[in-house]
Amino acid sequence: MAPSSSLHRFANPARFLRLAAVVQPWAAGLTIAALIAGLYLGLIASPGDYQQGETVRIMYIHVPSAWMALFCYTNMALASAVALIWRHPLADVIAKATAPIGACFTFLALVTGSLWGKPMWGTWWVWDARLTSVLILFFLYLGYMALYNAFDDATRGARAAAVLALVGVVNVPIIKFSVDWWNTLHQPASVVKLDGPAIHPSMLWPLLLMALAFTTYYVWVLLLRVRAELIGRRVRAIRLRQTQVR
Repeated sequence: MAPSSSLHRFANPARFLRLAAVVQPWAAGLTIAALIAGLYLGLIASPGDYQQGETVRIMYIHVPSAWMALFCYTNMALASAVALIWRHPLADVIAKATAPIGACFTFLALVTGSLWGKPMWGTWWVWDARLTSVLILFFLYLGYMALYNAFDDATRGARAAAVLALVGVVNVPIIKFSVDWWNTLHQPASVVKLDGPAIHPSMLWPLLLMALAFTTYYVWVLLLRVRAELIGRRVRAIRLRQTQVR
């Protein structure tokens, strides 16, 4: 079977809605469970850092938010590519639904990063490579959403936004490797390393639990937004047909 036909087979809105109805409660339940466990371990059970003290607990929100900012944008760009190349019926909807979620994660990463940077660096903001590229990522999200709604023709808006998403994906590896390519104040990677995590298990486990909670939250909210978009399009199509009949 050709790749495009396989993609369209799984793009049937009715089939997607049935699948979403099954996955959504599990995603919601896992989000709540992982969030409670992660917050308890991160804010209560885990120790403070010998250098940063209690301010290190911002890490349990900041780091997963930064991960999800990149994860969401990568998903949005992939969905945009599928929508442009194969005209996948749901890819455009998934990209559109992902944008505000990713923008919220990026904003949260910027805010918590500033809160964390103030006691560590003595300033709320520095124009280093990591922080500046994440700020650009936030503007890319905003630009995608603005461009999507900038045209009277929804199809033209979707295509223009998809092109922007694909152009902006070059910023993802820049964010990831900026601390290795340039001399920045931002600390290098301490979890995903070739020689293993450079973080104590008492801090690593709550961090991973929060990352899991944020990931399943994304899945949960994405399904909600896609279902709402599909239902909204169906309602608009019915109203359009009624108008034409009259």
